[in-house]
Amino acid sequence: MMKLKRIVSPILILLLAVSFLSGCSSAEDGAEQSARPEAQTQAVKSAEEMLSLWTADAKAKKELVSYLNAVTDEANKDFIPVEDRVAVFDLDGTLFCETDPNYFDYTLLVYRVLEDPDYKDKASDFEKEVANKIVQQNETGAKFEGLEVDHGKAVASAFAGMTIEEFDAYIQQFKKLPMPGYNGMLRGDGWYQPMLEVVNCLQAYDFTVYVVSGTDRFIVRGIVNNSPLQLPPRQIIGSDETVVTKDQGDEDGLEYVYDDNDELILGGEFVVKNLKMNKVAVIAQEIGQQPVLSFGNSTGDSSMAEYVTSDNAYRSLAFMLCCDDTVRENGNEEKAQKMADLCAEFDWIPISMKNDWTTIYADGVTRK
Repeated sequence: MMKLKRIVSPILILLLAVSFLSGCSSAEDGAEQSARPEAQTQAVKSAEEMLSLWTADAKAKKELVSYLNAVTDEANKDFIPVEDRVAVFDLDGTLFCETDPNYFDYTLLVYRVLEDPDYKDKASDFEKEVANKIVQQNETGAKFEGLEVDHGKAVASAFAGMTIEEFDAYIQQFKKLPMPGYNGMLRGDGWYQPMLEVVNCLQAYDFTVYVVSGTDRFIVRGIVNNSPLQLPPRQIIGSDETVVTKDQGDEDGLEYVYDDNDELILGGEFVVKNLKMNKVAVIAQEIGQQPVLSFGNSTGDSSMAEYVTSDNAYRSLAFMLCCDDTVRENGNEEKAQKMADLCAEFDWIPISMKNDWTTIYADGVTRK
């Protein structure tokens, strides 16, 4: 009897220890799950729930929800593997306020060249000419041939010599200036809240999201930095300018060797305006596969929309925003109608800011 006790006792101790450790592990797992950020558990919500700032009868929301339910269901004929779930978004007028009174990057150049006390006296005649054309466009609606490319050249030269970090810091300061056309909003706060829900929803359904913008790549990265749009810089594509090093001078990049005392700086030369067909080319170059979803707002995004929806191996959709809200947003009904007509012609899905969204900007923001 004494021998049996000596044998059983260690076994009981071992079982009790295993039970105790298992209980600790379960408690730790429960604590870990309760402490997980919402973004990691968001996938358990339905797409319908995640698009809470959209009206119940919004056709675009219904189309997107139906699409997501189909392409993420392995039993559905439209199922898309995770590695092929790629969505591309324009920035201005699609994710972010487009006109107040003009594009973010246009207003940034005007500030740099005509208002910045540290630079305005150093600005070149060409930079001043471009900036004044933008001002005239803002005030009168005048159109200037080639302004998009001239603006890109002026941005490249006006910020030449800055490190990438210095350029970002400059943009962060500009983002703190008030929006001239709105109460309660700064320049960096112009995010369309319902579209941020779309991005978050796609990410919860394992889509990789890219911004493909006509705005300078580093400016877009600066807008996204310290913002509610959670995307890494590698998923930000825009217009490009040269990048060199402080010590490189005029030496060609094929000859110069980066050394441990170097810093990357903006080289001052404009490379490409990432609009229209150029968006398709850069998607092929940088993403390397055909996306299945496209979101835009203008004819500058037409080629991207058609590329996404033409001869795609998977079910694909293109959405276009129509700037038809003139109360909460600097809308333009004529422009919105033209886009709605194009959507009908090309089988794109229109998004009405006026009718599809319960809000546009953050709480407390009103148009002046």
